Amino acid sequence: MGMIPSLVGKTALAALKRTADCPKNPVDTLSNGSYIRYTNCRHNKMTTKKVATKPTAENHPLIGDVPLDRKGVLADALRRRILSMELAPGAVVDELALCDEFGLSRPPVRELLRQIAAEGYIELEANRAPRVAAMNHDSLHSFFLAAPLIYIATTQLAATHATAHEIEGLKAIQAMFRQAIEQRDVENRVLYNDAFHLEIGRMAHNDYLLPSLRRLLIDHTRLGKIFYRHPTTDDMQRDLELACNQHDQMIEAIERRDPETAGQLVREHFELSRRRMAEYAAPQGMEVALAL
Repeated sequence: MGMIPSLVGKTALAALKRTADCPKNPVDTLSNGSYIRYTNCRHNKMTTKKVATKPTAENHPLIGDVPLDRKGVLADALRRRILSMELAPGAVVDELALCDEFGLSRPPVRELLRQIAAEGYIELEANRAPRVAAMNHDSLHSFFLAAPLIYIATTQLAATHATAHEIEGLKAIQAMFRQAIEQRDVENRVLYNDAFHLEIGRMAHNDYLLPSLRRLLIDHTRLGKIFYRHPTTDDMQRDLELACNQHDQMIEAIERRDPETAGQLVREHFELSRRRMAEYAAPQGMEVALAL
């Protein structure tokens, strides 16, 4: 998924020079969940060397490797910064700073900003600087109304249409999500959860639902960064482990072509998230002794 890169900024541009002549997709998926990275690729060689690697945030094909052009590097960097809340909702996106950081002129940067605005990451208005998509009462109200509908529809369709190869890819993402849960890695847990549900959306093979799911996941990922920032309690960790087990059960339902169970599981899965988010937004009040 090009939206979660492993390298950004100058580091990404340095890597870009090393990989510019490699195949368009430098990683292939193996049936055992490992990945193949192409190395030593040059335009004057017809063959490439393949090196098997473990699935990690840096080499996962669904989450994305270093793109082969600077505009692609910028797009992936912006998406990640927005999803990780490095760029907060409503924050100004500095066009000139991006030009300088990624070595691009203003026309391609503006074109890229229009592209990710269409995806829902930023907002463009006449005579105003671009801003990160806001999260307000109205948008959150719409999110909680729409999320169950879209998650259930895509998951049920995935149980009907997914291929064996796609299911193996989903299992690989889930393995990394589980690792993030076990390591209490907040950022990767949130991002791999996003990747998991996006891959289910792709497996649904429905061009009408996928854009809605993509937009939904932008806010779900950002909400996760807010509400699960410090999972310090045992109770919260148990809920996270339950969510991880629900992912496994969804994969099993999809694999055995059981859309009804898959839909019920994702409904319960979202309700778990909704409850945690509600608890954060409206915590129980502190008890204070009143002196009479």
